[in-house]
Amino acid sequence: MYTVQFKYEHNDKATLVLNDVEEGQSILELALDNGISLQHDCGGICACTTCHLYIEEGMQFIEDRSRREQAFIEKAYQPRVNSRLACQSLLLQGHGHISVLLPDQSISG
Repeated sequence: MYTVQFKYEHNDKATLVLNDVEEGQSILELALDNGISLQHDCGGICACTTCHLYIEEGMQFIEDRSRREQAFIEKAYQPRVNSRLACQSLLLQGHGHISVLLPDQSISG
């Protein structure tokens, strides 16, 4: 089980902390299921960059990037070493703390 923290880059929205999160779901699914309006124009199939985010802590608990995801991240707005696409960030079996930073351009309305 995981503790997953969602923080906002330049927004005054409060940090959301989720406890007892089970493995096997994507960061996108987790966000949407908990009221975070994370953009995902392609429907979560790794065909765009709208769900781009940053993993600040806990990258070791998330499935490695595929070549396809890496190619899209290179096209994302302000990519960093810790950039991921939420739709491709599957939680591995295990337990720990994951901290996610949501850039303003990834948040809907």
